[in-house]
Amino acid sequence: MDHHTAAARRPFLLWALSASALLAGCGSSPPRTARQEGGQRSAGGTSTSPRVDSGVVPINLGLSGELREALYARVMLVVNTPYTYGGNTPEGGFDCSGLIQYAIQGITTRRLPRTTAQWAGVSAEIDRGDLKRGDFVFFNTMGGRYSHMGIYAGNNQFVHAPSSGGVVKTVSLANPYFSRRFTEARTIFDA
Repeated sequence: MDHHTAAARRPFLLWALSASALLAGCGSSPPRTARQEGGQRSAGGTSTSPRVDSGVVPINLGLSGELREALYARVMLVVNTPYTYGGNTPEGGFDCSGLIQYAIQGITTRRLPRTTAQWAGVSAEIDRGDLKRGDFVFFNTMGGRYSHMGIYAGNNQFVHAPSSGGVVKTVSLANPYFSRRFTEARTIFDA
């Protein structure tokens, strides 16, 4: 390979590495300590409480259904905010789970999870046909059941922060990319 061919491939390699880092934004999380996980540890260092694969004790937030519209309004206010890996503010941008965290922080004071798998751990599975505004939709975009997520907006649409350098936007569940990768519908609401 000559010098010109290697130089021509460098931008593609940098782009490919950047794209893979962006795609990892929703499905990955930093290592958690026992204190962050909130669980008890036995003398041998193993957990004594049930856990989801993400390190969060499974619970259902069980928020009042009356908060659905407030959640929907809050997430719609940040449509067109740029995607940012690890982002969870309108000023800093959002990744998919950071968008969820931001939206729900506006309707509850409870301590909230951060990663998609953790959100699955604090929500209850529902039938896709029972989706209501404010419920979660999960997708397998990177080989994991909870690699990407969004908030259902009604009318077969969901709001999400795409990881391809885009902006927070509304997309149809019938979109070929997402319909093939849909894994689950879940809720944090009691009604």
